[in-house]
Amino acid sequence: MTTEIRPYWKNYIGGKWVDGSEDGRLAVTDPASGQPICEVARGTARDIDAAVAAARACFDSRALLDMPPHERGALMFRIADELDKAADEIATVECFDNGKTLANGRGEIPLTQRYLRYYGGMADKLEGRQIPLGAGLLDYTIHAPYGVSAQIVPWNGPLPVGARSIACALVTGNTVVLKSPEDSPLSLFLFAEACERAGVPAGAVNIVCGLGAEAGAALAAHDDIDHIVFTGSVETGKSVLRAAAERVIPCVMELGGKSGGIVFPDADLDQVAASAAAGIFKHAGQICSAGSRLIVHRSIYDQVVARLVARAEALSVGPGIEGCDLGPLISARQLDRVEALCRVGVEEGATLATGGTRVTGLDGFFMAPTVFTDVRPDMRIAQEEFFGPVVVVIPFDTTEEAIAIANGTDYGLAAGLYTRDLTLAHTVADRLVAGQVYVNQWWAGGVETPFGGMKRSGYGREKGQEALLGYVQTKNVGIKL
Repeated sequence: MTTEIRPYWKNYIGGKWVDGSEDGRLAVTDPASGQPICEVARGTARDIDAAVAAARACFDSRALLDMPPHERGALMFRIADELDKAADEIATVECFDNGKTLANGRGEIPLTQRYLRYYGGMADKLEGRQIPLGAGLLDYTIHAPYGVSAQIVPWNGPLPVGARSIACALVTGNTVVLKSPEDSPLSLFLFAEACERAGVPAGAVNIVCGLGAEAGAALAAHDDIDHIVFTGSVETGKSVLRAAAERVIPCVMELGGKSGGIVFPDADLDQVAASAAAGIFKHAGQICSAGSRLIVHRSIYDQVVARLVARAEALSVGPGIEGCDLGPLISARQLDRVEALCRVGVEEGATLATGGTRVTGLDGFFMAPTVFTDVRPDMRIAQEEFFGPVVVVIPFDTTEEAIAIANGTDYGLAAGLYTRDLTLAHTVADRLVAGQVYVNQWWAGGVETPFGGMKRSGYGREKGQEALLGYVQTKNVGIKL
């Protein structure tokens, strides 16, 4: 496996690789060392203009729309096949620009391929319906694409998140301008190369790296986009929605989370500890649906905490490329934020069972896996998103209290519960306010299962068949024969 990183990466606009319009560059930093590893072309509003123009020209040419749906599906399969050629390079850049472990970096390729092949297989199965209106009348519906889909993807999982929204857009006949995250843009450039080799029409996929306040804001507010897909923080999502409201642009919004898992007394405690640890420590907790709150029945509270702390303290922390269990946070800014919120937790009266500070003796932005106990539901650490490897453990006495705690934040992205009681599982799952509920395994589900939020965690769905409905609008055709 190579550990070489190309020194300079260009943007992909209109089927061509181009420098930034103002010849600017952005440095990409390895979060495991804090050192720059390469540069990318800095996209500005002018580059966004060029990318939107290319996407509009491709859409108006009907290069995708006139392609039979099964051929659009075959195109997704060809992109997936082309990713095999870049597998080693993708795994490398995911370690070096994103901080993923080597195992997680390698895992991004088959996951991305599954999205492409899943939606490729759906391309010729998105059907309208005929509506009976009586003699002499024929009425039917068509799924029509929006046009140019503007997509802004997060730094924590740019390749699979970007690929799944691009795939949904292309199989439904839309074209795409995607703003890649400046902190970890490299895997999406490799995806663009796969699109190019697979024969995606020029202008159908455009990928521009730039600062959020510069390129991202220009894309969300652009006069010639028809649709927005955004994954990121609530605050940035609000600014995107304000821009979209000016032109009444439909949006798919996947925002933050403060997801809670309820542990009932009859649960398998070893399995709970394994699942809860995976749910918060994977990718150093930098996942929107991470299980950042564990709500535990008081009768088993100490036993669960002991098991969870043991798992946290057994994790090796270090550069992902070296095969460590827990890699770095994405930036010094994020590390400072997580550590500061941990200090708030101590000031609020919570107890640090383990962790709570950055890891010393390592270069880069490493945070110790952290477990807080003696946490009240109203504490800031139980309400605010860390986006780091920090879990707060909250006791409860009754099922009603547990449900109230789980639902007691502004977020509604995910929730979970652990029990052997099937009736209890169904009853509680029905009452949890979350877009997805995991029972006895955090992140139970897959490419095929719809994913999205309730409350301030957003709206619309990614993944599964339902995602495709966010990329089309229903057109009704009524005919007097």
